Amino acid sequence: MTLTYDLYWSFRSPYSYMITPRLMALETEFDVKGVIRPVYPLAVRTPEFFETRDPLWFSYFLTDIHREAAFLGVPFAWPRPDPVYMDMATRTYPKEQPHIHRLTQMGVAAAERGKGLAYLTEVSRTIWSGEVENWHEGDHLARAAERAGLDATELAAAVDAEADRLDAVVEANQVAQRQAGHYGVPMIAFNNEPFFGQDRFDQFRWRLEQQGLTRRAG
Repeated sequence: MTLTYDLYWSFRSPYSYMITPRLMALETEFDVKGVIRPVYPLAVRTPEFFETRDPLWFSYFLTDIHREAAFLGVPFAWPRPDPVYMDMATRTYPKEQPHIHRLTQMGVAAAERGKGLAYLTEVSRTIWSGEVENWHEGDHLARAAERAGLDATELAAAVDAEADRLDAVVEANQVAQRQAGHYGVPMIAFNNEPFFGQDRFDQFRWRLEQQGLTRRAG
């Protein structure tokens, strides 16, 4: 029997980027499938969250993301441009954003076409690996979609035509995420149990094994 889980995931989260290769490998080897549910990052949902953080939160975060990437052996650099635009003069996040809404809507559309996890993996590597300069320009995202097995032109056209509906799906994902037990990303929900953070991957797999995780035939 195929085991299923919900994945709540953000294009602005370096930790979301870091978990996707392991989830892809897991699904390739074992009979398990994720329901991919992209959400907006906290900087868009609740920007005041960052206004109340102790400065040590930021300094530890910057240390940890580079250390974790090195530990996992994944290429990493903070993207340019940032998927979420900050007004540096005011240190605030404007409501109108140039990238994150469309990125997230594209993730929802990819999930609806059965290629959600592959799309998140390819696009997040394009954004976060440091291997691509100006990821938002040219055909970088289109080529990422094609590597994920999607028709990039069809996908973009669908998002253009259905942006409001896709945005409503994102909002519903965010409600479901809190109901599942947490607000942060990446978060996996399996059998009514939340696993917040890419560092909970091993515990998630342990739970899968307890529920009869089996290798795919062949």
